[in-house]
Amino acid sequence: MKERDAPERRCIVTRETRPKAGLIRFVIGPDGELAPDLSARLPGRGFYVSADAGVLAKAAAKGHFTRAAKRPVNAPPDLAARLEAQLARRTVDLIALARKAGEAVAGLEKTKEALVSGRAALLVQAYDGSARGRAALRPPSGDDSLVSCLSGHELGLAFARDNVIHAAVLAGGLAERVRDEARRLAGLRGKGGATSSDAAGDDAAAGERPRTERQTTE
Repeated sequence: MKERDAPERRCIVTRETRPKAGLIRFVIGPDGELAPDLSARLPGRGFYVSADAGVLAKAAAKGHFTRAAKRPVNAPPDLAARLEAQLARRTVDLIALARKAGEAVAGLEKTKEALVSGRAALLVQAYDGSARGRAALRPPSGDDSLVSCLSGHELGLAFARDNVIHAAVLAGGLAERVRDEARRLAGLRGKGGATSSDAAGDDAAAGERPRTERQTTE
């Protein structure tokens, strides 16, 4: 459900007005180069596009940026892929920051404890974990409380491990930021809990193993 006072912007492709959290802002440089502004802090007029791979590809291929800016704009054809990589890194970095702040835990048992105790704001599960293992945990109540747009390897990077299937972001200052970035990444990847054939038959808990070259304490 959309918050009543959430700021909204209109997508230049779909023409739909949506909360800013589900859109990506772009600015145009003096040389006509298109620059994504994921933090929405760059100066200049902003152009908003829905965080959806198909919509972004259409914006780049069909000249929507040029028409909106009323000037020639150089939009790379692999715009969606570039943004996906950037958003994945931002999401991983935010979860890592939450871990360092004591606001995120990883592993089946720690995640389960955080959920049962009510401390978890978000359940984070790797989309390439086993369906049976992921189904064993239920996300907290609330909108978009299940984050499932990262692979086990990507989620592992946030916890200095090779692979993580289950994690939880605890209630605190970073949970909402993780939710917002994950929502945009999920829009680009089209993953809202999908599984990967590479992970079929894997045991969820067994997939979470510390990196041998790095020792961490949680």
